[in-house]
Amino acid sequence: MTKTKLQEIAALGQSLWIDNISRSMITGGKLKSLIDQGLRGQTSNPTIFKQAISHSSDYDARIQQLAKDGKTTFEIYDELTIKDVQDAADLFRGVYESTQGLDGYVSLEINPQLGNELESQLKEGMRLWQKLNRPNVMIKVPATKNGLGVVEGLIAQGINVNVTLIFSAEQYQEVVWAYLRGLNHLAKNGRDMRQVRSVASVFVSRIDTSIDKKLDENLKSLRGMAAVANGEVIYHKFQKSFGSSEFNALKSKGANLQRVLWASTGTKDAQYSDIKYITELIAQDTVNTVPDKTLEAVLDHGIAKLAMPGDVAEAQKKLEQLRLAGIDIGMVCNQLLVDGLASFEKSFEELTTSIEEKQKSLSVK
Repeated sequence: MTKTKLQEIAALGQSLWIDNISRSMITGGKLKSLIDQGLRGQTSNPTIFKQAISHSSDYDARIQQLAKDGKTTFEIYDELTIKDVQDAADLFRGVYESTQGLDGYVSLEINPQLGNELESQLKEGMRLWQKLNRPNVMIKVPATKNGLGVVEGLIAQGINVNVTLIFSAEQYQEVVWAYLRGLNHLAKNGRDMRQVRSVASVFVSRIDTSIDKKLDENLKSLRGMAAVANGEVIYHKFQKSFGSSEFNALKSKGANLQRVLWASTGTKDAQYSDIKYITELIAQDTVNTVPDKTLEAVLDHGIAKLAMPGDVAEAQKKLEQLRLAGIDIGMVCNQLLVDGLASFEKSFEELTTSIEEKQKSLSVK
């Protein structure tokens, strides 16, 4: 039987996940169809849930029932998202088992309104893990300073973690160290590390979108290059970190790699290929989570060919050219993190407001 592009790319060592979730996708057969075509996981965030719940009637009956049961707005949100992730995880259970725990995960983000409160985030992450009650789910934690402590704490408890909103190579390195610290806690406590999985979600296209706007006519040759060059540097750090003696000591006890996950890989500039951030980021031991439109493009005309590792020195040279032109990618990445956190918090606020409005309109009916 002919392999799909998703299956061909998986054979090279990269798993394709989808960056979307909704009740209709789960119950209408779309998700099952994509899994059959080689989809190997799923991610979500507050913006995605806002779209799913606010712009459809799929959740209305459940919202109405939960409201009648006296649930608060947050409790209604919690029940809706937990149910979606559980049901999606059940559909992916076969992938999880056939890949021996490598893939088949569905991610759910910690309430973004908890901000940088380490203890609150840690407690919430543990609550979500227990309530989801599935081995093939991941708790999403933003890679902020306090978020790194949450990552360490959750890994130390044997909880799968998707570390999100990573932009810079420096930020990525901090995430790796947090993961290794968590694994060391597990090892010291004599816990089984074989079941613990994590991904480090590096956001890609937003970097080009931000930097391209800053380039004048003399620097047009650098358009669309920064994000992948930054990814190349990060992938180099990934290989170095997980080839280290420190990780090898943990690996001998059953520890797994924390794979790099390329996120925000939908093409935002029409001048670029609609599969730019897939084709240019195919690498072993990685994941790429893509929006629906990009996934359709990959299935239609994707190219299954390794793109990394490439020439990391050349990638660093491109980033240096930007710096000499007055564009510091570190500063750009720091601002993108601030913007990303604000965006997710805003989406969460809009989502809870939408649930409240639906409660009112449904109660009138």
